[in-house]
Amino acid sequence: MKQPELGRKILELRQQKGLTQEELVAQCNISVRTIQHIEAGEVSPRSYTVRTILDALDYDLSQLQSETSPTEQRFKELLLLDVNTKKEASFLIQQLNIAWIAAIVYFFISIPDMLADVSLFIDDEPLYGNTLYILIKILVILSFVFYFRGLILTGKLFQNYLLKITSFLMLFTGVLFYAYDIFAIAIPSLDIGVGMIAENVSFGLIGILFGVGLLRLKQPMHLLGMVSGILEITASVFFLLTLVFQPFGIIGLLLWSAAIIVEIILMYKVVELIKRKEKAFNS
Repeated sequence: MKQPELGRKILELRQQKGLTQEELVAQCNISVRTIQHIEAGEVSPRSYTVRTILDALDYDLSQLQSETSPTEQRFKELLLLDVNTKKEASFLIQQLNIAWIAAIVYFFISIPDMLADVSLFIDDEPLYGNTLYILIKILVILSFVFYFRGLILTGKLFQNYLLKITSFLMLFTGVLFYAYDIFAIAIPSLDIGVGMIAENVSFGLIGILFGVGLLRLKQPMHLLGMVSGILEITASVFFLLTLVFQPFGIIGLLLWSAAIIVEIILMYKVVELIKRKEKAFNS
């Protein structure tokens, strides 16, 4: 059992025995200051010191070792892994690092992609020529896949199944419509305008549920989840409103861009959380 849970357990056992700190130290030959620091969770005592204190409190050390503190149990549930192995934690760190880096790439590459889409919609040809347009779309697809794969893993990590499922739906929908844009270059009969409308409606409907999934992220990611969730829901509403007034799509894109930035920070913070917890449980 780690601090501060160990200190709280010793305090609980001492109080159950009806002992003061002075009475306890008299039985185990440890200074009052040491007991105070241990109970406050300020120091991690050596195993010999713990054994001595527990002997004085008539408590079996093996029983303490078999107990799982609420914090330890929460971490096990949070990471869905055995804390005795680093394999899955290392995998999650690696994949989430790839995800937030891919999200940065997607954020910047989507700007020329959107400009090309507007040019294709207005002038029936992409701004940069067909070859470069297709290359940009392929890069968009790849970065989008890795970006949303990170959010799928985040949903799994926090046992947030709504986030996990909607992230997968967002990934599938994005790949479908980005691929449609590529085929629209080669197949003139495909209407790029119809594709854009269908894309806005699809992202709008799924995005609202996706935003709710982000809102449900548990502590300590709740604040970032709440901000990105609100941005995603609001952006999705504006995407749906393009059916009434197309310029609303610009507002939706601006809000979605802001949501992407927050989600980049969120995934980075999840990586830092895993690293801290992994270090704490292996120290």
